[in-house]
Amino acid sequence: MCSATGESTRFQRPGVIRLLTWNGTGITLLPIGCGGQVVHHKKTGHRRIEVKEQLPAVQKRHDPVSLRGFLKALGPGLVTGASDDDPSGIGTYSQAGAQLGYGIGWTMLFTFPLMVAIQEISGRVGRITGRGIAGNVCRHYPPVILNFIIALLFIANTINIAADLAAMGDALKLLIGGPGIVYVLVFGVASVMAQVFLNYDRYSKLLKWLTLSLFAYVGALFFAKVSWSEAARGIAIPHIQWTSAFLTTLVAILGTTISPYLFFWQASQEAEDQRVDTKKSPLAEKHYGAEKEFHRIHVDTIVGMAFSNLIAISIIITVAATLNAAGKTDIETSSQAAEALRPVAGAFAEFIFALGIIGTGLLAVPVLAGSAAYAIGEGRKWTVGLARKPREAASFYAVLALSAGIGILLNFTPISPISALYWSAVINGVLAIPVMVLLMFLARRKDVMNKFAISGPLYWLGWLSTGVMAVCVVAMFAGFFL
Repeated sequence: MCSATGESTRFQRPGVIRLLTWNGTGITLLPIGCGGQVVHHKKTGHRRIEVKEQLPAVQKRHDPVSLRGFLKALGPGLVTGASDDDPSGIGTYSQAGAQLGYGIGWTMLFTFPLMVAIQEISGRVGRITGRGIAGNVCRHYPPVILNFIIALLFIANTINIAADLAAMGDALKLLIGGPGIVYVLVFGVASVMAQVFLNYDRYSKLLKWLTLSLFAYVGALFFAKVSWSEAARGIAIPHIQWTSAFLTTLVAILGTTISPYLFFWQASQEAEDQRVDTKKSPLAEKHYGAEKEFHRIHVDTIVGMAFSNLIAISIIITVAATLNAAGKTDIETSSQAAEALRPVAGAFAEFIFALGIIGTGLLAVPVLAGSAAYAIGEGRKWTVGLARKPREAASFYAVLALSAGIGILLNFTPISPISALYWSAVINGVLAIPVMVLLMFLARRKDVMNKFAISGPLYWLGWLSTGVMAVCVVAMFAGFFL
């Protein structure tokens, strides 16, 4: 409200009735966007102007309880979580379910709080600073560290893109027949073209809609004869086997759920969303609305990671109830899992599984290519952003296209992208530790985070996630020599 008497005007929070008085000695000009009426006071002779203000600063607030308001708040966290279940990840969960049955389901509950913590910290760093992880590292740490990180990230992401495109091509081949390699080319080119030429607002909404494709794996549960009592025990009670096969699978699951490209993507997307919204600024510069933003990031991340783990559990249970129960444990890829489902669970289960692979691939390939482009572009202090026109961020889009292009070309070489995923897992394992350590250091620096340095339970849970990942990497390397 604001009030004015004579020439003195005092402004407070806008958006409600303003009361202004006129004592006859001056004229009060109404702000643009206001409307009101003059009311004459009979006893004093003063006139009062009642104004209903409708300034642009007054935003339509979404009711956080309503479904519309809730969905509006979802964004980078949801897309990040959904892209975690890419075709390569589906292959990992399918292998786990086929080899170890229901007993491996507990890993999804175990990894959930660890995923939420490290991804929420990533999102906060991006929103507070207005930069992604690489953009902050290059300003506070030696260049050699960042060069090492982004080189490994680019290699690992490119291999993942190749494997995901291969799985998508095989899945479409299962559905309609034809040459899988042609489908690889079509999917790869379409993904790049969408990122480069689609309007950012429209493209971000497209990614959110693509997350719905993951519900195919929830639907697949209805075509499997699930022993729900065994499935519940597998989720609630940890079953640990001190065997090489179990430990390898455990490392693969943790490496799939906690992956470096997810950190880079969520941080950069928070920074991008802030940049394109003219009403927002980095929270380190303007503190207003920080708690609301942190709450949004928290909810967005929880929903995204919960969605990711729900889909992973659905895949594990479906494959455990069908392939593992039938004694078929030699599954290496997601498309093989889809094909193997036909004689066990029926043609429609195969159709749903294959359709899900295509949908998740269309979501994951842009995230993989985009996170590499953001990391390299921010590290080199280029102009970056999917909201920018190609001519405004030519180098950024060139890296994005190069990563996807090499991923496409790998499918035309004797190198098997699926076999290369083994080395991609090794690279991601090596990469995850320094990235997570740097992220935790950044999150505590006041010259980076201003008054919003991460502390309390979120901070310590972030370090726990880092420690668990370090143990997994050590176990992975130990497995090479056992």
